[in-house]
Amino acid sequence: MAPEPSESNGESDRVLELEEEVQQLKEAVTSHAVVDQAIGMVVALGRVSPDQGWAVLKDVSQHTNIKLRNVAELILVWGRDGEIPPDIRAELEDALDRHGPTQIPEAPPE
Repeated sequence: MAPEPSESNGESDRVLELEEEVQQLKEAVTSHAVVDQAIGMVVALGRVSPDQGWAVLKDVSQHTNIKLRNVAELILVWGRDGEIPPDIRAELEDALDRHGPTQIPEAPPE
């Protein structure tokens, strides 16, 4: 006995929904890893706790109107290449001043 067309369509729709959910979960895992790595850099370079590192990233994101994941990516690029946009550096320093004990190493004198 062949399945009714409505059952087949329902199953196809469910498969598509599940595939989309899997893709979203993969993206979330990748994004989470990027953010965690950036927090680690902020912790190491800013001499702050992981909770403070998270707060610093959120502050930079909110004050620059840049998505948190993108801020995290910029910080990782900075760690790799030594370059960070001046406005992000300034906001990162401000956020560290608010949440942590030190200034960014090798920051230009004020």
